[in-house]
Amino acid sequence: MRFVLTGDTDCPIARIALAQGEAVRTESGSMVYSRGVELEGGLNTKKRGLGGVFSAIGRSITSGESMFVTTATGTAPDGEIAVAPPIPGKIMELKIDDAHQYRLNTGAFLACDESVDYTMVNQGITKALFGGTGGLFVMEINGVGSLLVSAFGDVLALDVTPDAPLTVDNEHVVAWDASLDYHIEVASGLFGFTTGEGLVNSFTGAGRVYIQTRSLANLAQAMHPYLPTTSN
Repeated sequence: MRFVLTGDTDCPIARIALAQGEAVRTESGSMVYSRGVELEGGLNTKKRGLGGVFSAIGRSITSGESMFVTTATGTAPDGEIAVAPPIPGKIMELKIDDAHQYRLNTGAFLACDESVDYTMVNQGITKALFGGTGGLFVMEINGVGSLLVSAFGDVLALDVTPDAPLTVDNEHVVAWDASLDYHIEVASGLFGFTTGEGLVNSFTGAGRVYIQTRSLANLAQAMHPYLPTTSN
């Protein structure tokens, strides 16, 4: 993927260059502008017919990702599409190949090469009951190419080794190596009431975890006392 990030560092857009016939897939609704590009919307699934409809609906319900995906195809030698996430923060590229495959948190996906694919991986009922990282499923990225992810705030890379496991607040997880083992648990006390912390992801093994420096849930909680209320 050939792209440049422009705009303010806190609110960037990704300008993706497309040669004629070249294509990328983007999160539905993320386009800022395009030129020399044909856009095609479709269900977020490979299945066709009625089965594809139910598959896309199921993904949307169980993972929080969009029911639709947009494919942008260059129709001119100098096509371009600009995309941006719905929240301020960082846009980061992850290179995907046989040695680098990832799992993504809800809302992290922004765009990818057409040669990059993903599957929805069942993470088990226990994780689904506790987690905000995709409900019953998480998005596992595979293939070869580039993937653009977005985060609220900045993105930090933290390494996990067998001797140094990592615990991350659930709302701050963006992506992690698919080879890592992880489980979701309560930080402490009764859902963290005694410490102020909630659910956490515990990672073990060897790999890398990408975290965001801000949390939408914390922002919403901080703003709540200042929002107007209605009464009957």
